[in-house]
Amino acid sequence: MKNYIVYLVSLVLLVSLVSCVDTEEHDDTPTGNFEALWEIIDEHYCFFDFKQHEYGLDWNAVYNKYKVRVNDKMNDTQLFEVLRDMLSELRDGHVNLYTSYDMGRYWAWHEAYPQNFSDTLERRYMGTDYKISGGMSYRIFDDNIGYIRYESFQQPIGESGLDDVISYMSLCRGLIIDIRNNGGGNLTTAEMLAGRFVQEKTLVSHLQHKTGKGHNDFSPLEARYLEPSSKMRWHKPVCVLTNRSVFSAANDFAVIMHALPNVKLVGDRTGGGSGLPMSSSLPNGWSVRFSACPMYDRNKQHTEFGIDPDVPVALTNEATAQGIDLIIEKARELLTN
Repeated sequence: MKNYIVYLVSLVLLVSLVSCVDTEEHDDTPTGNFEALWEIIDEHYCFFDFKQHEYGLDWNAVYNKYKVRVNDKMNDTQLFEVLRDMLSELRDGHVNLYTSYDMGRYWAWHEAYPQNFSDTLERRYMGTDYKISGGMSYRIFDDNIGYIRYESFQQPIGESGLDDVISYMSLCRGLIIDIRNNGGGNLTTAEMLAGRFVQEKTLVSHLQHKTGKGHNDFSPLEARYLEPSSKMRWHKPVCVLTNRSVFSAANDFAVIMHALPNVKLVGDRTGGGSGLPMSSSLPNGWSVRFSACPMYDRNKQHTEFGIDPDVPVALTNEATAQGIDLIIEKARELLTN
């Protein structure tokens, strides 16, 4: 556990050290702000090679494409539209442009796919007598399968709360952890939860960080190991439910759990978002967030565009109309058998 704590502290220090990057001075004009933004991304973004391979991203060509749309007579609204469109070429949900009146974002990573989640079905399965501990809602189904719903890792849970939840579920034959629509949050919270399901020190993923301004200036891959929690742990089978809206820290949780022998991912491919986000600012005061530190799975594969489930399942209109969540039911079937 000591080594894992040291790793977490190092990761926090790394993020804090590079969370705000310095850039060359540019004039506070539309042209100056355009140049500043393109340069920030060019020097600090971490997925250029990967995305060039995946869909042909050419950041120099992006510069030429949008440079002609910028002139110093345009107003802020027009400039924002150009900069937002330029950033969308990265196809990255962690890339945002912030002003006082709007936020530039790329959400096609989940909007262009089936949701595979229903609020109505969630209420049906949870009922009204479920328990709540921190960010988790939980209950035991009639077939003695435990069910935990974790909507966001922005909502923390303490170690004592996790002890209480696991103790309550201790007689269940298996456990479902539903993280569908979990858009991420605190990476430490996700890792703390995952630590309750590992029985020995386990390689779960890898990490790099930028070491220079070149597109390929990275540190060597650093292995990330998850050690068992010193608190109460779960030893029985687990199904983690996923969909395309599982992103960022939730995507990392899915990656970690996927590395454990008694866990199956059930549902749809996750949304990705495996780059640790950093931030900087433009001459006009607008701020930009972007992916700067790439994370990989245990096999050193990118998870920026998500990972596939072990058991793919999709909701159907017919089953949903009957009040049946096919993803939950498949997990119950797996755990029962």
